[in-house]
Amino acid sequence: MSTTHFGFQSVDEKDKARHVRGVFDSVASRYDVMNDLMSGGLHRAWKAYTVMVANLREGSQVLDIAGGTGDLSLAFSKKVGATGRVVHTDINEAMLRTGRDRLIDAGVVLPTLVCDAEKLPFPDAHFDVVSVAFGLRNMTHKELALAEMCRVLKPGGKLLVLEFSKVAKPLEKVYDWYSFNVLPKLGKLVAGDDASYRYLAESIRMHPGQEELKSLMQKSGFGHVDYHNMTGGIVALHVGIKC
Repeated sequence: MSTTHFGFQSVDEKDKARHVRGVFDSVASRYDVMNDLMSGGLHRAWKAYTVMVANLREGSQVLDIAGGTGDLSLAFSKKVGATGRVVHTDINEAMLRTGRDRLIDAGVVLPTLVCDAEKLPFPDAHFDVVSVAFGLRNMTHKELALAEMCRVLKPGGKLLVLEFSKVAKPLEKVYDWYSFNVLPKLGKLVAGDDASYRYLAESIRMHPGQEELKSLMQKSGFGHVDYHNMTGGIVALHVGIKC
């Protein structure tokens, strides 16, 4: 039996996706409220920076992986115009349904589908930009997912990975205290679920740091990779170019 991590626990590789699905099934309806509370609204600035770095043009083809409640898909759709296309995807149906409803409420209808990032149902060299925000750390085989993202990008295409990362040393103690004491209590109060937010804090610690993720992206086929730390390294945006 091959095992992997689910937060600080070891689970069978085949079971991780089911455990992750349970987390997001539980929090989907309160996900956006919790994002604002957890980050003090900073997640909006992190995503706005991601959209700026994407540098989309009219007619661009974009794949939003782990698109969840649709923040980035909505922002991207405003950039690509009527001749472009944004495909909104997630492996979790509850999150995707919440996102689709939000998009429709905003007057935006996008192709929306449940799919596994490790087995993307798209042809080679199809998209100008692929994004994954706060989703890569939940994937069982990150190297397979990154290789798939590289496969579906056109030559010269851009992958944007927005993810929690390794925080700067002076912030570590305060960040750990907040993550393991405040977050679960906030999750219990707002979403009625402390366990899912304890998993969130644990999954961040198990995710590759900035340099390790950069190396993993390079090994997955990206010719040039750089990253941009935000808020003291709490979050990093990795940008990979398919050469």
